[in-house]
Amino acid sequence: MREKIRIGVDAMGGDFAPKNEIEGALLALDYFKAKGDNSVEICLYGVEEKIRKVSKENNFNLTNLKIVDSPDVIDMHDDPTEILKTKKNSSLYKGLTAVKQKEMEGFVSGGNTGATLATSTVVLGRIPGVSRPTIAAFFPTINPRPTLLLDVGATVDHKSRFLYEFAIMGSIYYKTVYKIENPTVALLNVGEEDSKGTDVLRETYSMLKESNLNFAGNMEGRDILKGSADVIVCDGYVGNVILKFAESFKNVLKTKIKDFASKSVSNKVKAGMALPALKGVFKEFDYQEYGGVPILGVNGISIVGHGSSSAIAVQNMIIRAKELVEFGLVQSIEQSISINSKSN
Repeated sequence: MREKIRIGVDAMGGDFAPKNEIEGALLALDYFKAKGDNSVEICLYGVEEKIRKVSKENNFNLTNLKIVDSPDVIDMHDDPTEILKTKKNSSLYKGLTAVKQKEMEGFVSGGNTGATLATSTVVLGRIPGVSRPTIAAFFPTINPRPTLLLDVGATVDHKSRFLYEFAIMGSIYYKTVYKIENPTVALLNVGEEDSKGTDVLRETYSMLKESNLNFAGNMEGRDILKGSADVIVCDGYVGNVILKFAESFKNVLKTKIKDFASKSVSNKVKAGMALPALKGVFKEFDYQEYGGVPILGVNGISIVGHGSSSAIAVQNMIIRAKELVEFGLVQSIEQSISINSKSN
């Protein structure tokens, strides 16, 4: 392990860039300093002139942050293929190239997810043995720990081999974050019986059953929030629909509570009394708590966050990147893929 862990931040990625990215980087430095940890260096990749201008306007002290000028700017509508061809001086491309060249140990971005996925895959390459990279998402459950669902949109056309590898990578990632030695893994299906589902799902079931993973069998959609398994595997089409549906739940619930409170003084009092408990519940649905998730399967630490990432979310992405570097996520996935490939 290096004496310093260097994390790059896409200062131009996200809806509120570069303000939230700069502030998030400073919050991360404060977080590490409070823990007596001086091992982290943070580098901002972006339009230097804009970074310095926004920092001056907000009284941000850039003394402890490095800046790499990246004049090309990617927006949310840019095609990933064109980015790879025409925007090699963008913060995303230059930051990931720095990881590839070992100038950085990790990179975080709240920018265009498709662009981050495509650029990470092309620049960093895939871990040996991995067919397709994947993106996962944590879902709160009735248990103390959340469930990790993957894939949530990286791969829409799926094969049993892809789903099998997703299960391996998801298990490794969950173990890293929650220090669970042998996370349970389930396959999302239309029924619990091993005969259920498409040919791809039945083949995936057989592969997982014969693997070294802690396979819990098939699970239905109603089991996701029950926390019936630590890791649940599905194809990217289904996973993305579930993710987008879940993202709407918090706002719907808030609206319903406001509507209830507006109907009478009595209801307003009841809602007010429940507010502390509700805040605790809503916190579990807050993406900021998780910050972002790594693109699993690429040969380097690349974390993608929500487009509207706050400074807190950026801070948590940086913290997560450091944890994954220290754990050796890439090396662990490569080793586990190799072991499980021999068993199938």
